[in-house]
Amino acid sequence: MNKELIINSTSSEVEIALLEDKLLVELNKERSNNEYSVGDIYLGRIKKIMPGLNAAFVDVGYEKDAFLHYLDLGPQVQSLLKYIRQAQSGAAQNINIGDFANEPEIVKTGRINHVLKSGQNILIQIAKEPISTKGPRVSSELAFAGRYLVLIPFSDKISVSQKIKSAEERNRLKRLITSIKPKNCGVIIRTVAENKLVADLDADLRALYKRWESISAKLSAAKPPLKIIGEIDRTSAILRDALNETFHNIVVNDPTLFEEIKSYIGKIFPDKIGIVKLHTGKTPIFEQYGIDKQIKGTFGKTVTIKSGTYLVIEHTEALHVIDINSGHRVNQDQNQEMNALETNLEAAAEVARQLRLRDMGGIIVIDFIDMTLGQNRRKLYDKLREEMKRDRAKHSILPPSKFGLVQITRQRVRPEMNVQILERCPTCDGSGEIRPSILLTDEIENNLSYLVREQNEKILTLIVHPYIHAYLTKGLFNTELRKWKNKYGVKLTLEPQNAYHFLEYHFYNKNGDEIKM
Repeated sequence: MNKELIINSTSSEVEIALLEDKLLVELNKERSNNEYSVGDIYLGRIKKIMPGLNAAFVDVGYEKDAFLHYLDLGPQVQSLLKYIRQAQSGAAQNINIGDFANEPEIVKTGRINHVLKSGQNILIQIAKEPISTKGPRVSSELAFAGRYLVLIPFSDKISVSQKIKSAEERNRLKRLITSIKPKNCGVIIRTVAENKLVADLDADLRALYKRWESISAKLSAAKPPLKIIGEIDRTSAILRDALNETFHNIVVNDPTLFEEIKSYIGKIFPDKIGIVKLHTGKTPIFEQYGIDKQIKGTFGKTVTIKSGTYLVIEHTEALHVIDINSGHRVNQDQNQEMNALETNLEAAAEVARQLRLRDMGGIIVIDFIDMTLGQNRRKLYDKLREEMKRDRAKHSILPPSKFGLVQITRQRVRPEMNVQILERCPTCDGSGEIRPSILLTDEIENNLSYLVREQNEKILTLIVHPYIHAYLTKGLFNTELRKWKNKYGVKLTLEPQNAYHFLEYHFYNKNGDEIKM
């Protein structure tokens, strides 16, 4: 399988598209000012203990307090709390974790008010980003993920990925890690560690241990709420977790990011450094590789497959529902059962792709076309499991029920990817009435005046439809744009955007963040 990673970097965000055989299967957006990403580690303060929920709310600086359940404390939480107390008192500033005396593990059936108390400082790691109206979900069982290994402080357990099937290889890896791992540190051996040399594993382990040491060094002077260390960016995380021999291209349109990716791959996969390429053409990178067109065709309520089969995807607060329809696909030479089987098998591949592409999580219910034969339902179940093997998110699939429904649970750690593909009417915006277009420039100028004089914004970017851009810049010297700059003393940059409807415009500040008007 030919895998390509296409990275579109702008001033405000980085868009990452993963292609498999030219087909878009994953789309990630990482804002440059994004906080509270999965893997970030914070020093927080216990805000409130909720014995009824057996959980606590932790102040990490977000508008909504983070949620910490008893089961997310980790068995070694008493050791972590003791270490934090000593570090913040100055006693553990130079103590190696190998010399640290661990506390007894907590029991799984315990109560959170027996472990934590209000006002207490605690190190936590973001396990799920803020979604909708909820704050982040966090864990105090810290884990540092590398290319081959995951390091867990205050533990001595060594685990091996279940995807490594060879008993001989599992034993070899366990022996190697036992001989090189630091004391009081547990290790999870990832699938990609299979058949790797001890030097590769040792280098990865040393890098992870340095990250832990950087945390312990910061603790003495840290005051909550404070981000102690951030997870690597989304681009590097995808490369770390997904990069293998099947990758053929990594194309990026930003020279700085291009050098960073080359440097990162040079460390983890030196022989693949040649696949990193810089896009320098005038055509936007997503348009060049056909990603924009695929986004338009694969997001939205209805998704059509080439054969005529289509999916209808609905979202509720609690679950996602996908309905499979055969459309105009009918093979006259086959009976209803075979037509239903072929349609369902084709739809199963698209369902698996949609789950990855939209990063849909929680409960997903799929209404496949009814089939009467048990062997055909089994074929559908096997096909769906096979297609979902490429999905890195944890998931569980149940066999078709007697109603023909397939239920899937899929790990959700980030907000679902939602791309608006419906284009609004260029004149009425769907209301049946429009603002007088002759007043558009007056409206823009009024908003500009407000931002400069009331909000003290001195550097702004205004993005408009290309026709409006042409109107505001017509002439050599006495343009509307120049008049506004001189009148308000503002550094104003004007940019056209083909995707905007005729009367649409947006202001952005110097950091590239949109200013809501």
